[in-house]
Amino acid sequence: MKELPAVLRLDKWLWAARFFKTRALAVEAIDRQRVRVNDQPAKPSRDVRPGDRIALTQPGWVREVEILALSLTRGPAPVAQLLYRETEASLRAAAEAAERRRLAPEPAASIEQGRPTKRDRRALQDWDRWSVSLEK
Repeated sequence: MKELPAVLRLDKWLWAARFFKTRALAVEAIDRQRVRVNDQPAKPSRDVRPGDRIALTQPGWVREVEILALSLTRGPAPVAQLLYRETEASLRAAAEAAERRRLAPEPAASIEQGRPTKRDRRALQDWDRWSVSLEK
């Protein structure tokens, strides 16, 4: 049985904890300054330890978690959730973001007309064909 490491790269931990589908996506988020460790900017190779606090900026809110354990492998979601604990402030922010999304207007409701139908397209073509031209 493999021994658990005392420290682990940030990008590997984010991948193992299932915050990102691939390590490349985790590295991209870190490079775009969307991940902070202990309130400091981070690099993908930064070592993290149990007890470190990670802030992940996501659309509409910031997710804050505390590392509880490290893992070298990416396991099923229930196991991955044992690697961290989300802070109370983060849980409140997530609930508020969900409520804002629920109350937001439906984007499709603002569309008055969609694509022209076949009949509409033919009418436009007929109109264009019979329009008067100023050229002589």
